[in-house]
Amino acid sequence: MSLTGTPFFAAVIALTALAVVLPLAVWSKVRGPAAVRVLTRTLLVLFAQVTAVALVFVAVNRDQTFYASWGDLFGTGKYVTAAPDLGPDGLGGTKVAEAPKVRQQFQPVEGLGGRVRKTELDGKISGVKGDVMVWLPPQYDDPAFKDKKFPVVELIPGIPGTGKSWFQGLKAHEVLEPLMKNGTVQPFILVSPRAMLLGNADTGCANIPGKVNADSWFSVDVRKMVVDNFRASEEARTWGVAGYSAGAYCAAKLAIAHPDRYSAAVSLSGYNDPGQEPSSLIAQDPELRRTHNLLHVLKTTPAPPPVALWMSGAQNDGYLSGMDLKAAAKAPTSVHAEKVVGGHNLESWSKQLPQTFGWLSGTVQAP
Repeated sequence: MSLTGTPFFAAVIALTALAVVLPLAVWSKVRGPAAVRVLTRTLLVLFAQVTAVALVFVAVNRDQTFYASWGDLFGTGKYVTAAPDLGPDGLGGTKVAEAPKVRQQFQPVEGLGGRVRKTELDGKISGVKGDVMVWLPPQYDDPAFKDKKFPVVELIPGIPGTGKSWFQGLKAHEVLEPLMKNGTVQPFILVSPRAMLLGNADTGCANIPGKVNADSWFSVDVRKMVVDNFRASEEARTWGVAGYSAGAYCAAKLAIAHPDRYSAAVSLSGYNDPGQEPSSLIAQDPELRRTHNLLHVLKTTPAPPPVALWMSGAQNDGYLSGMDLKAAAKAPTSVHAEKVVGGHNLESWSKQLPQTFGWLSGTVQAP
């Protein structure tokens, strides 16, 4: 039974209703010694409390999709098939342009309408196998645009979170579609890959030999799949990446580390130090934590990367991190730090989409 499906939700509602009615029906009818009566009634109360908490969790998870499956919830999903050392460029000697084309089948996603589609991608370079969700802008199927390629924004969720979180939680497509229709925002292809690859741990979008090649999953395999299946270009100037929370850190890091793959990044309530995410794998090693700090990454690149960064958040929830990067950036790197009012939640990030995608429209170029 699916964790986010209607049958399971209905079952939890029924169980919660039973847990409320049952004590009322049997409370005065419990028999036996005093200790037995107390224990029985205590268990009835606990049963009601547990089912109530479970109902709230299931309802919130259905709405915001922190966990898409039981495997996500318990950390038992298997998404890493291999994790070889792919070297500094994350390619392992492979020339992407010469690799066979990746052809995928896509299906509609339950609850999100036909324009959001999903596929299972077997990443041949990264060794990651997981789901990727794609939303095509309204112009994509317009005959007037049949020969046009479109720019792409890769969307990375926080931890916990799934590709569906961007569409069901932030409602990115619902917010942006009317803006794309009226020309306020240029028509982007939106792509949201699986981010939880090793249980509930945060990979930090890093390549960690022997564990996971998350960087290559996002910046190589997913990009190649999009270019091979849709009217998109592989040119960095046509690609942006956006994320929230742990995904915000990833977005900024991918852009800084790979200016040959992305030209811009949006970081919503992100951070520079990966140790700020309790479940971070790279923060477990002091040296990895140091070398994956965004300030270190920016300062140690061979040359200032030609990328633009949008860093927004509350004072201590993204804004100061953005100001630190802005102070360290040298042309052609540019950093915009925006202080916003709002909590560390999906509603706050959703409200920022018109402004951030308006900025992306002037930064990421159409092919």
